[in-house]
Amino acid sequence: MPLLDEDYLFPADPQARLVARKLYEQIRGLPLISPHGHTQAQWFADDEAFPDPAKLLVIPDHYIFRMLVSQGIKMEDLGVPSVDGSPVETDSRKIWQIFADNYYLFAGTPTRLWLDHSFQHIFGIDEPLNSDSAGRYFDHIAQCLEQEEFRPRALYEKFNLEVISTTEDPLDELKYHRQIRESDWNGRVISAYRPDMVVDPDYDGFAEKLVALGELSDCDTMSWQGYLDAHRQRRAYFISLGATSTDHGHPSARTADLNDGEAERLFHDVVSGKANEEQRDLFRAQMLTEMAKMSIEDGLVMQLHPGSWRNHSRSVHKRFGRDKGFDIPTATDYVSDLKPLLDAVGHSPQLSLILFTLDESAYSRELAPLAGAYPALKLGPAWWFFDSAEGMKRYRELTTETAGFYNTVGFNDDTRAFPSIPARHDVARRVDCAYLAGLVTTHQLHMEEAEELAAELAYGLAKKAYKL
Repeated sequence: MPLLDEDYLFPADPQARLVARKLYEQIRGLPLISPHGHTQAQWFADDEAFPDPAKLLVIPDHYIFRMLVSQGIKMEDLGVPSVDGSPVETDSRKIWQIFADNYYLFAGTPTRLWLDHSFQHIFGIDEPLNSDSAGRYFDHIAQCLEQEEFRPRALYEKFNLEVISTTEDPLDELKYHRQIRESDWNGRVISAYRPDMVVDPDYDGFAEKLVALGELSDCDTMSWQGYLDAHRQRRAYFISLGATSTDHGHPSARTADLNDGEAERLFHDVVSGKANEEQRDLFRAQMLTEMAKMSIEDGLVMQLHPGSWRNHSRSVHKRFGRDKGFDIPTATDYVSDLKPLLDAVGHSPQLSLILFTLDESAYSRELAPLAGAYPALKLGPAWWFFDSAEGMKRYRELTTETAGFYNTVGFNDDTRAFPSIPARHDVARRVDCAYLAGLVTTHQLHMEEAEELAAELAYGLAKKAYKL
C-alpha cells in the first residue's frame, strides 16, 4: 500500500476533486524551478554519493531535529555537529533509530508529507517508518545511495529540475559554482547574493568580515563609498556566475532613505563600534534601500525575508551555531517599515522586490494591498513555518482577493534537504490545483483560465519573477 494516496490534498467534494485532478495531471510533469534555497553547490560540483540516510535526511534538516528536540531528545544524540568541539553521536544507525522511534511525532506536519513522498517516490518504499521498520529503511536507502542514479546530478535530472539556486554570502568565492560551470554537465546551479553578514552590525564577527570584504573586493570598506563599491563588485561577480537575485534576512522590514551625509556619518559610527542599538537598526534599514537602488542598477531581483528572531536559544547558538531550528517568528510592520524604500524606488520599473513573511496576520492587512498597488512589489510564497498544505491554502485565501495571482511569484522550496524538493513542489501544485478547483466549481473561474493559472503558479510565475 503506498504511503500517500494518489488524491492526497485534493478536495473531499467529488466534483471539486475531479477538477483538481484534471488540473494537476496537466501540470505535474512541468519542470521544477527552484529559485531560492540552501542546498550546497559542492554536491553538484563533486557529484559524490551521499554518505548515508541519517547524514542525508536527519542531521542537516532543522525541520526534523527541532521537533525531536521539542520532545526532550538531545541535539548531540542526533549527530548535529557542534561548533564548540563537544562530542556528538557519530553512529548513523543509532541516529536513524532515534528518528524512526519518534517518527509518529510528525503526524499532520508538512515534514511528514515531504518525507513520505521522498520515501515512496525516490526510494520506492511502501511500508510506514517506525521502530520495527527502521533497520530495513536504513539498509534500503543506504543501498540506493551507493548507486549512480542516486548521486546529486542524477537526482537533479530525475527530479526534472530546470534550475536550482543556492545562497551564498559576499565572502564566498563561488568555487563550486565555477567548477560546475566549467564541467561538461548541463545542469543549471546558480547562487543568490546574501549580504547579511556584512550588512548587519549585530552579526557575529561583523568587523572582521568587513575587513575581509575589503580584501576580497580590493575596496576601502572603512569608507562609505568604498563599502558600497565592494557590494557592487561582489554582486557583479555573482551575476557573472549566473545569479539573478539577492536575499536579505533582516530582523524586520524597516527601511530608511538617508541623504549621503547622514548615511556616511551613520556608517562611520557603525564601523567604529560607537553605534547604539537604534543606530545599528537604522543602518540595516538604510542598507535595504541601498540594495534596492543597486538592484535597479544591475537588475538583480531582491528578496526580503524579515520577521524571524534568529537563534533564539542562546545555549543552542553557542554550542551548535546558527540555523539550528531555534528561529522563531515575530510580528512585522510592512506598511510603515517599507514606506521610505517605496517612496524612493517603489514605482521604478527596474526594481522587483519579493516579500516574504512569518507574520500571517500581515497577508490581507498589509502585504496583499501593498503588492496590489506598488509595481516594484511581488509576494513570495508561504514561507518556512507556513510552507505546509494548510499554510499554502491560507496564503491563497488571504492574498488573492486583493493582489490576484499575478502579483505572486509561484513557488520556491527554500530547502536545505535536497530530496524534499520534488515533494515540496508536489504539495504546492496540489494545493494550488485544489484552490483553483474551488473557484471553478463555484463558477468564479472558467476551466480554461484555471488551466492557464495552474501552469503559471507551478512554473511560469517563478521563471518570470526570478528572471530565469
